[in-house]
Amino acid sequence: MPFLNPDSIVVIIPVLNEEITIASVVHSLHRQGLRHIRVVDNGSRDRSAQLAAKAGAEVVYEPIPGYGRACWRGLQDMADSIQWVLFCDGDGSDDVESLPRFLTLAAAGGDLVLGDRTATPAGRAALTPVQRFGNALATTLIWWGWGYRYRDLGPLRLIRRVALESMQLRDRGFGWTVEIQVRAVECGLAIQELPVAYYPRRGGHSKISGTLRGSVRAGVIILSTLGQLYGRRLSRGFKVW
Repeated sequence: MPFLNPDSIVVIIPVLNEEITIASVVHSLHRQGLRHIRVVDNGSRDRSAQLAAKAGAEVVYEPIPGYGRACWRGLQDMADSIQWVLFCDGDGSDDVESLPRFLTLAAAGGDLVLGDRTATPAGRAALTPVQRFGNALATTLIWWGWGYRYRDLGPLRLIRRVALESMQLRDRGFGWTVEIQVRAVECGLAIQELPVAYYPRRGGHSKISGTLRGSVRAGVIILSTLGQLYGRRLSRGFKVW
């Protein structure tokens, strides 16, 4: 059976005021054999950074707000030995127990392995109405515009480093996740979606689905990001970048 060396993986966890959960997330990743864990503090006003460091994570700082900006900061200055990047959230909602299956699919030839929360009863139950709407909107528009049918827009995702670098991602906000999935299709990556559980956040407050303002903003960002990506595709005559 193909094997993916955990030491070839860096985990990037953007955080903003996740002091209640971040240490347990880091510990759970350690239990999965992952040693290279990079927590990106995106302007927390609590002890997220200190508790992450105490739990054994490397902490880097990105003071300018933006999910994509925090992810981008986490990708800088990686060791040459790192061949894979795992993104996950710091609020304890992701099913890290499923990671061995992620590694198996990646070792078998996958370039991008995504957690599909909609494929499990626990995942569907934990998704908020805003998350369900955002998923349906984004995946349907990607299907119409690019002909690939995703099931979810989940945060737990493992991607080959060279594939991620080839995408030349531009978004530095919430549209980062949408852009990754569109660019994966445009770049012809081997994409796998894996059923995963999902849990209600175990502390703090959602920056997107926790407020009406955040929810509306998320919908606008999804639409504008996909509109920009589709415009670029049209300008290139439907060619792969």
